[in-house]
Order: sequence, then structure tokens, then C-alpha cells
Amino acid sequence: MTADGLTYVVGEERDLRDLLCNADVLPLLQGAVSAGAANACLVDQKGEVLWKVDVPTEGSEQVADLALFLEGEPVARVQVSGEPSRQEQLQALAELLRVALDTMVRNNLKRMLTTEIHTTVVKRSFEEQLLINAELSKSEARYRELAQNLELRVKERTEELKKAQVHLFQQEKMAAIGQLAAGIAHEINNPLGFVISNLHTLQKYVARFTVMLQFYRERLELDPPIRVLVEQADQKWRELKLQQVVADVGDLMSQSVGGAERVAQIVADLKGFSHVDEAEEMPVDLNVELERTLSVLSHQLRDKAQIVRELQALPAITCPPQLASQIFLNLIQNALVHCGPHPTITVSSRYDGEHIRVSVADDGPGVPEELRDQIFHPFFTTRPVGSGTGMGLAVAWEAALQLNGTITVTDAAGGGAEFVVTIAVPKGPADVEVL
Repeated sequence: MTADGLTYVVGEERDLRDLLCNADVLPLLQGAVSAGAANACLVDQKGEVLWKVDVPTEGSEQVADLALFLEGEPVARVQVSGEPSRQEQLQALAELLRVALDTMVRNNLKRMLTTEIHTTVVKRSFEEQLLINAELSKSEARYRELAQNLELRVKERTEELKKAQVHLFQQEKMAAIGQLAAGIAHEINNPLGFVISNLHTLQKYVARFTVMLQFYRERLELDPPIRVLVEQADQKWRELKLQQVVADVGDLMSQSVGGAERVAQIVADLKGFSHVDEAEEMPVDLNVELERTLSVLSHQLRDKAQIVRELQALPAITCPPQLASQIFLNLIQNALVHCGPHPTITVSSRYDGEHIRVSVADDGPGVPEELRDQIFHPFFTTRPVGSGTGMGLAVAWEAALQLNGTITVTDAAGGGAEFVVTIAVPKGPADVEVL
């Protein structure tokens, strides 16, 4: 430690116990004893025994004593003792131990110095060195604390990731809702537009009828001859072009009623699709949910895709109906995105007595085998950067799990991909009643 508070780690004097441990030394000493020595030990310069292995013996002993050096300075002595008749063997064992320990000390010292030098040279400024050396004095306590809190932090991080994933799922759902809202707004605006136009026209027609009625009222108060009244009324009728108005009123009313009914149907389909006023869980017919999804997506499907239905009667399952809508919505939209300008999408359903299987198949390029384990992962997408979030199929997968079901992808019969939703149906009369 210098006067300015800086501790220099590189080149710091090392004790032998800093460089060697029991696992390093004791096997070597044990090997010397096994080779015939009665005693093998390593003592420091003060004569204190650092490591020792021996066996009980009787009689005099011959001792081979060699110095062990560290950075040119003697730091310990290797001593091997045994029968005097084995002096040469003892000397050889001592030399072997000294060389092995010297090699081990040098290697350990090099490793420690290399680590210290690397830690030092990567620092860029004197201020950083001050900070790092100050932190080194606290590192042991900090690392111990980190080790104790690691599991807690992992749990906290896991919870954060779960929250982030839920947030991203909600964003994907909101994006899908926004896309649906734009399409449905267009669907509503079409009939609503001509209904409003017809009402404006009817307003003008009513004004003409009012003028005609006012004409009759004023003339009748004057009590003119009937022949004059008829002539004046015919002239006014032609002037107001009421013949064309009468002929057009019926069509205007019919078109307006049809447009209003179309808007009402769209609202009803959207309300049924969203289940905004229904209980959290209820008996659900997946065929009905599939048809509602197709109806809500009609603005995307019309003139763009051919829908083939192969639906069989299904038993009702008790679940939140929104989950089924989420699955079908994302699977159908996925087929629309990846299958070219005019795809054929086949939706089918069947029940085998234990499981309901609903599939969405297309005639697109299909899903390569190596990607089938990845496409349901969040953020995975095969579309260009910026063209997709990679969350649509992940949302469908999550919804299927909440229904205790699965989604698999295989090759479709006519080419393309087939996504199969499999849901187990609980046993019981109420659960297997086919709607």
C-alpha cells in the first residue's frame, strides 16, 4: 500500500502456501513414501513443517535435504529420510520431489502473474485503477453476497421476462385488434356510406312530396274547379319529377334496409367473436368460433383467398371462448401472409371420441422440417425485418396451452402447411354432447 492509497497487485510477494495446496503436495510426498522413503516433508525456512507424510520406522535414518527456490530466493526445503543403505535412492527421490514442486510452483506463479498482469494492463486510466483496486478489497464480500442472492436474482429476472413476454403478447393482440378494426371499419363504411347517401336522397324526395302536399292544401282552400285543379296538379307533378321519385323510393328503401342489416350483422359477428358480454368460461362449440373468425376476417378473405370448409359436428368444451378465437385468428392470418396472393385455405374439424382436432391447411410453400420447432417461439419470423413481430403463432400456442391443448404443423395433403389444434375432451355426458 503506497501513500496515495494504491495497492500494487502485480509482483506482490507470494508465500509458498499461496502457490501450493494440499492437493498439489501431499500426493507427491505420498508417492515418495510409497517408493521406499520413511519420511517425506516440506518445511519452511524457519523449520516449520508445511506438509508431511511418513510411516513409523525403527533405527537410524538418512536424510536427503534439498532447497526449494521461489523467484531466486529459498522458501522451503524438501526432506526425504529413510534407511542409510538407501542414500542414493533417497537423494534421487528428494531431487525428483524438488523438481516436481519447483515446476508446480513456477507454473502456478506464472498463472497467477499472468492473471494479475492481464487484469492490470486492460485498465485505461489511473482513475479506473484507483476504483478497481478499491473494489478488489471488497470483492470477496461482494461475491459472497452475489452467490447468496443469485437464486433470488434469477427468480426476479425470470419474473421480469415473464412480464415482458405477457406485455409483448398483449401488444400482438392489440396489433391484431387494430388490424381487425381497420378492416371492419371498411366493411361497415361501405353499406353505411350508401345508406347515408340514400337518406340524403330520401330527404330531398320528402321535401318534394311536402311541396306537392302543400300545393294541394293551398289549391283546395281556393276551391277551384276540379278540371283546373287536376291540370295544375299534373303540371306541378311534372315540375317536381315525382314520377321518377316514386319509382326510385322503393329501391332506395330496400337498399337502405339491406345496408343497415349488413352493419347489424357485422356488429353481431364482431360481438360474438370478442365475447365481450359473456362469462369467463362457458360451453363452446369450436365450429361456431371458427365460423365467427372467418366472418370477422371476411374483409381480408374476400377476393383474396378461397375458403374450403370440412367441418364435422363437435362436442362442446368448457373454456374461455376468447382463447379459441385467438388461435383461429392467428392461424388463418398466418396462412394469408405466407401463401401468396390467392391461396386456398382449408379449415376442418373432427372428433375421435377423445380429442377434438381443428386444422387450418394452405397450399403455400409449407414449413421446412428444421423450422418446425422454432415457429411457435416468440419473435421468430421468416418474414423480412420490419414485416412481422414473430408473435402471432406464439400467441396461438399460448392460447392452446391454456385450453390444455397443443398445436402441431405438418405437410398438407395437397402441399403447403397444415396446423392442427388438438384439445382433449374430458369424459362425462355433459362434456361429450355433440352440438
